[in-house]
Amino acid sequence: MSLGPRLDLRQTQSLVMTPQLRQAIQLLQFTNTEVNQFIEDELLKNPLIERDDAELPAPQAAGLPDNANAPDPAPPAPLGDARTIDADATGVQAPLDTDFSNVYDAGTGSDGSRDGGMGFEDDDWIGQIADRPPDLREHLEQQIRLAFPDLAQRRIASALLMALDPSGRLVDPPEAIATALGVALEALEAVRQTMLRFDPTGIFARDLAECLAVQLAERNRLDPAMAALVANLELLAKRDHRSLMELCGVDAEDLRDMIAELKRLNPKPGAGFDAGPITPLIPDVLMRPGPDGDYMLELNPETMPRVLIRRGFHARMAAKASRETRQFLSDRIQSANWLIRALESRADTILRVAGEIVQHQEGFFRLGIGFLKPLTLREVAAALEIHESTVSRVTSNKVIATPRGIFEMKFFFTTALSGANGESHSAEAVRHRIAALIEAEPANVVLSDDALAKLLQKEGIDIARRTVAKYREAMRIPGSAQRKRDKGLSAEP
Repeated sequence: MSLGPRLDLRQTQSLVMTPQLRQAIQLLQFTNTEVNQFIEDELLKNPLIERDDAELPAPQAAGLPDNANAPDPAPPAPLGDARTIDADATGVQAPLDTDFSNVYDAGTGSDGSRDGGMGFEDDDWIGQIADRPPDLREHLEQQIRLAFPDLAQRRIASALLMALDPSGRLVDPPEAIATALGVALEALEAVRQTMLRFDPTGIFARDLAECLAVQLAERNRLDPAMAALVANLELLAKRDHRSLMELCGVDAEDLRDMIAELKRLNPKPGAGFDAGPITPLIPDVLMRPGPDGDYMLELNPETMPRVLIRRGFHARMAAKASRETRQFLSDRIQSANWLIRALESRADTILRVAGEIVQHQEGFFRLGIGFLKPLTLREVAAALEIHESTVSRVTSNKVIATPRGIFEMKFFFTTALSGANGESHSAEAVRHRIAALIEAEPANVVLSDDALAKLLQKEGIDIARRTVAKYREAMRIPGSAQRKRDKGLSAEP
């Protein structure tokens, strides 16, 4: 066998992620607002791109010399086009001739604006100025004034408030605070125990274990097994699940459920309280009922601008430009063409995925959450013949406005629970059914989790008591013992 050097020619195939491909994938993940910002950045870098915020002319009058969406005579549908989703059809129909340009009525004020440049209506401008929400300290001070009529207790509560760290726990132990105040530890603890139930629950705790225990007790879930788990958080940090199962007296499945329940609690109840105002959900896709019982889908034209290419300007500049300038213009026109195609592909993919979701969840839109069906990313990908990761990117951080409210697109993807007759049920629909059963409890009966599970099983839903408890707690519905105390009744045996 020869060991000398030699040259071999091999033919292989590989997928190369070009910068344009990476950017197209990124655009697919962006919300309309993020795409809007991306386009603003492109407008600064490319003189051949402009945005058209004016109302579109009639189709026969469209196409000014400087403005054309695509070089070919039959361009794809413009961004923000509407699609008709027929409940009986298998896919999305052809786009409709609809105008989706951004229109702003500036009014007839003396300065060109209806509100005199203030941005508000004259008769209600002061009412539209947002009040600053109270910070954590102000929020707790209000509760202290309501909870403690006694002056001595309010002074102890104020001292505890001063000893609070940003996460919501005490910086110093209660013994040290009581000594510094010159009060009995029992008096301070009586005040602190009341403050542990302030909003947010678990604040003023000495440590993480007490913080979690108070939140579990508030939900009526601090049973002996859960108390043992909270008392041994160091074993949980070490992932010593075998020791935890012995200490809690549960099996592996129950321990997994208990750990998942701990993860749903807030370990730092004071940390996010001073955050800024909540940003409202801005829909990326708009859905409305159409004629003949179908649905109309479109990208939100208020957040999705139209992008145009200045082809006339490019032709005039290229005719008398130098070689370097022509090369620059050629690069810019290629970048502009790519941007138009990428945005059109993004719009088409989003509308196709949204259309498939609407078709699959038609029962929900017509009849309510009880008719929400199980749906997975794989099912949508198979129906549209695209990759599952594409569906994931399209539905991530996207919001759709429907006749039943505004939902994240991920809301419509739910796990399935098996039924007695072989029919699967959406987990979200089962949660809704549990809430409805509890809401309709007889006046003299409180349904336990076991009783709820038996009722659901009679309705053909194969569900365990443990799952009922998990769904009920996720909806922040108290257990049967707490509901019994609230109603002053005896729970069902």
